[in-house]
Amino acid sequence: MTQRYSRTAIFLHWLVALGLVGTFALGFYMEGLPLSPNKLKLYSWHKWAGITLFAVIIVRVAWRLSHQPPELPASTGPLAKLAAHAGHLLLYVLMLLIPLSGWLMSSAQGFPVVWFGMVALPDLVPKDKALGDVLQTVHVVLNYTLLAAVVGHVVAALYHQYVKKDGLLQRMLPRLRVNA
Repeated sequence: MTQRYSRTAIFLHWLVALGLVGTFALGFYMEGLPLSPNKLKLYSWHKWAGITLFAVIIVRVAWRLSHQPPELPASTGPLAKLAAHAGHLLLYVLMLLIPLSGWLMSSAQGFPVVWFGMVALPDLVPKDKALGDVLQTVHVVLNYTLLAAVVGHVVAALYHQYVKKDGLLQRMLPRLRVNA
């Protein structure tokens, strides 16, 4: 039987995956909209989702650091193991840097981050248009880098599932119980 991740790790993985898809899609969509009250509302929602996701990712990182993941399949060679570990590290770093870069960008551009319209978060840097422009570029580049890393992650999982057939993917899939 293949060693599995814990239910908590699986839940956090898929919650973060869903959050990443949603915030990326919303960010991509709202970027092309003309300035309007609707666009400003979507920016607020994007910030709320980003800050919430940032908190969930911190919980996920803490869980990961305090819980040993299952071993990779025995058929995984040393180079593939190194690539898997490097890929996961890249994903975690990007997932932490992206919401932080968005918060920094908002601060520098003079747009406060107010979580769910109720909790004003502190500005991380003073208002500075030039810095805000740089941070906007950083935020976009980090997001597209994360997109590429996620695509690589998914391709690797599918490779293991359908080519190597080593059970790696099942370790992170939720077990669904069907009552007959």
